[in-house]
Amino acid sequence: MKLVLLTALGIGGSTVVGAVIGFFVKRVSHKMNDAILSFAAGIMLAAAIQGLIVPAFEMAGKRGLYMPLVGIFMGALFLNFMDRVLPHLHRLSGSDPEVHANNKNLDRALLFVLAMALHNLPEGMAAGVGFGNEDVSMAFTVAAGIALQNIPEGVVTVAPLVMAGVGRGRAFLLAAATGCIEVVGVFLGYAMAGISRAILPLALAFAGGTMLYIVSDEMIPETHSHGHERLSTYSLLAGFSLMMAMDVLL
Repeated sequence: MKLVLLTALGIGGSTVVGAVIGFFVKRVSHKMNDAILSFAAGIMLAAAIQGLIVPAFEMAGKRGLYMPLVGIFMGALFLNFMDRVLPHLHRLSGSDPEVHANNKNLDRALLFVLAMALHNLPEGMAAGVGFGNEDVSMAFTVAAGIALQNIPEGVVTVAPLVMAGVGRGRAFLLAAATGCIEVVGVFLGYAMAGISRAILPLALAFAGGTMLYIVSDEMIPETHSHGHERLSTYSLLAGFSLMMAMDVLL
């Protein structure tokens, strides 16, 4: 439990570190924003595949092959449902063409926190689920990847809040608060994996599916919509390669 707590604090703290950096950055250009988020997407992609989905298939084996397959789609469908309830980050900057219900009367800053919860809760769950396995190195790999991508995400989350009219100090506090959501997610994932080891492949694949959904549905389209597609692609490859190299070295 101590390792789980330290991991949760580390993941949440990385968001705060990013928010601190973002607090001192007056403006993040679309080009820089796309490069940073693409780098984070590459890290998340590698963490989902290497740290969650591959181990899920290895644990399940041929007889239980259906479990990780079902888990991946369950994770995606879960976020697809949440996607229709909570707003997107890019809607706050006026560029989201989708219409989301139940948010017209909410404060814009609260909308932002809800949007970040959509991303951060499953990320924290992905790290927590890994501790249900006897080999906790997998959990540390995923946690390291999430922490790495939380720093650049923290940087670019302060700017949209400021652009929306939120004071810089309040924007920092709100961006840092999203890290607390990931802490909750870690313990939720740990509890989910602890219910029964028999469903661990399902739980791991579920967490991996949520991360794949975020990368494909949110991060890649967002970073390829401002004319910086090639930079975004190479930034994603850089993040993916860094995470894969860390997995080998650590």
